[in-house]
Amino acid sequence: MKSLLLLLAALPAAALAQVQLNGAGATFPNIIYQDWILTYNQTHPDAKLNYQSIGSGGGIRQFSDGTVDFGASDAPMTDSAIAAIGGNVLHIPTVLGAVVVAYNLPGLAQPVKFTPDVIADIFLGKITKWNDARLTSINAGLSLPATDIVVVHRADGSGTSFVFTDYLSKVSSEWQQKVGKGTSVNWPVGLGGRGNEGVSSTVNQTPGAIGYIELGYATANKIPFGTVRNSSGNWITPSLESVTAAAAGAMKDMGPNTDFRVSITNSTGPQAYPIASFTWFLVHKSYADTAKARALIQFIWWAESEGQAKAPQLGYAPLPRDLHPWIQARLKSVTAGGRAVWKAAE
Repeated sequence: MKSLLLLLAALPAAALAQVQLNGAGATFPNIIYQDWILTYNQTHPDAKLNYQSIGSGGGIRQFSDGTVDFGASDAPMTDSAIAAIGGNVLHIPTVLGAVVVAYNLPGLAQPVKFTPDVIADIFLGKITKWNDARLTSINAGLSLPATDIVVVHRADGSGTSFVFTDYLSKVSSEWQQKVGKGTSVNWPVGLGGRGNEGVSSTVNQTPGAIGYIELGYATANKIPFGTVRNSSGNWITPSLESVTAAAAGAMKDMGPNTDFRVSITNSTGPQAYPIASFTWFLVHKSYADTAKARALIQFIWWAESEGQAKAPQLGYAPLPRDLHPWIQARLKSVTAGGRAVWKAAE
């Protein structure tokens, strides 16, 4: 016992007072969240962060149930879901990303072009061959094979699905009427994969497959993805620049008191990639544990400031700088035990 007490006395105070923070949710931003957490854990030994990539639906559920300290989602919580937890949530945007139309067609000389109606009809099961006339007519000079199209979609509650179906609901009245938007929908056709990881893997291993995944996953796994005609009629390649262009219009509808639940799919910007989205941390307005609240707000502000530099190299677009004062104001409103925790987090 004496030797144990001596060992504890020799440990740094920070190690003895380490705060454990657990989060869960979206797979869409998992690549950058894991990078942020690894970096932050190394430089802030007083906080130990853990994030489980389980999908936005699971993240919202665990956050609402109080089994994690923070959630993460690419689909904003609905008004009814917010009301169910007494309004005790803030949506804090973290980065911007693109959902790409990825496919498995080896040997093509250039990316496949997709119009909004063609994407909708592929996922409705109405276009079933890669050499369908509607695909070949917009891909002149590209030799598309007479191969069956194998649709791959998410099998779990997913913010990536929400972004994709939100887009399809805006560009296809048939999709809006028959399927709609949500983290989980009744897919007309296709195979299911869990997480962006599962859809990426299934597309990668299935000849003729098509699926929707986050840009970073497509890039990391070297999965080809298409260009999409936007609402201005321009063919847009998913990129950090075209995602940033999609966010520019959303800024007009936001302000210091916004809850940040803004859709940027099918943006009117001429250079905007149409299947783009913010992704959010879900944070309680009020916490019971002061130490946890302080540590969490400190981490989130680090991610919003220093952590943004990591976004481009990992396939995400950093947040517009104009958002930072508004985000800071929301973080300053978080309390624990009735008191603001921001001062200790700075």
